[in-house]
Amino acid sequence: MKIFHSDTFVLPLPEGHRFPMQKYALLHQRVSHAALVAASDLAIPLPASDADLERAHTPDYVQRVQLGALTPQEVRRIGFPWSLEMVERSRRSSGATMAACRAAMCDGFAVNLAGGTHHAYADHGEGYCVFNDSVVAARAMQAEGQARRIVIIDCDVHQGNGTAAIAAGDPTIYTFSIHGAKNFPFHKEQSDLDIALEDGADDSTYLQALDRGLCQSLEESHAELAIYLAGADPFAGDTLGRLKLTKPGLAARDRMVLTYCRDAGLPVAITMAGGYARNIADTVDIHFATVRQAAEMCA
Repeated sequence: MKIFHSDTFVLPLPEGHRFPMQKYALLHQRVSHAALVAASDLAIPLPASDADLERAHTPDYVQRVQLGALTPQEVRRIGFPWSLEMVERSRRSSGATMAACRAAMCDGFAVNLAGGTHHAYADHGEGYCVFNDSVVAARAMQAEGQARRIVIIDCDVHQGNGTAAIAAGDPTIYTFSIHGAKNFPFHKEQSDLDIALEDGADDSTYLQALDRGLCQSLEESHAELAIYLAGADPFAGDTLGRLKLTKPGLAARDRMVLTYCRDAGLPVAITMAGGYARNIADTVDIHFATVRQAAEMCA
């Protein structure tokens, strides 16, 4: 199994910024030390090109991100200050999901240790998301002739509004989002399948809903490839989550998603998406468990 990372491309953030960028370096270190895969299978991805990004985003938006020509309002909506490092990391994150899709088509599973930037729309970013790596990667696989139909399984606690909006009206990309009903974004878009859970939903409630959603989305999508956003933020200790899943519950979620896809003959590219636990070690634990589960099932 191949794992792609871009934590060497550090995004400078103001002191006290709430987004836990250090989780990526900590996760990479843990995956590397655990030797889940051979060293040669832990790689830095190539950046997504303009042509790659423009299959999901407007050329104007891509160019304004590159040139630092976003308005102050657009920058605030993204939540990161603009920098050349922000541009490079965002391109690399999309490139990593593209690379994970290609590798999954060969090996069954592959992982991007970042990604899951599902709040990015065609013409703007928001919620710490600049480019929508899931749609960028899905359309790259279509353009390369690797897969015609893709299902995006979004288990981040926040609805994948940007993904749903970009893929709206495109029958070749099926969007399934299971998320908190009252959480960000407060205006939800229409995915092909949305399951909205009330605050405080626990392991049992979540897993029962996910089981129904997976059955429906895999049946309706007729997909040849899955992109799985394995957010750590449904965790009970997450500061932005509002759900009450335990670590064993999240591990059961991962097993369910990967098992359903494997049994359906679907390769899976896995991205990490969100995670904002009070203790960053909890977020890293959850992400690491996802990667380990995939590696064990791929062995």
